Amino acid sequence: MLEALTLILICQFAGEVAVLVTGLPVPGPVLGMLLLLAWLWRSGEVSERVGRTADTLLANLSLLFVPAGVGVMIHWERVRDQWAAITAALILGTLITLAVTALTMAGMQRLLARRREDGDE
Repeated sequence: MLEALTLILICQFAGEVAVLVTGLPVPGPVLGMLLLLAWLWRSGEVSERVGRTADTLLANLSLLFVPAGVGVMIHWERVRDQWAAITAALILGTLITLAVTALTMAGMQRLLARRREDGDE
């Protein structure tokens, strides 16, 4: 588990460093996640250790929201003053996420159907 957690944290660290060095307008953890995806894609499979570690992190994901909740409570005045913009961003972000997810799912279904048709011939 320690090796897998180290791999995950190294990818996050590399993403943070890359963002700081290049000035990319992307959060470091997101870039780190893409680096981890590239690593897993290159290796061809998700090792059992990485899978178990990821499952453990996902099982305890709610604990990772505690700092965010504390941040909201500390900056409550700012949230209260800008509630309309925050609400609009949340609704718009949710709708965009739903649309992208639906389009990705439809595209994958078409791709898999095409592969099945090519495999049957």
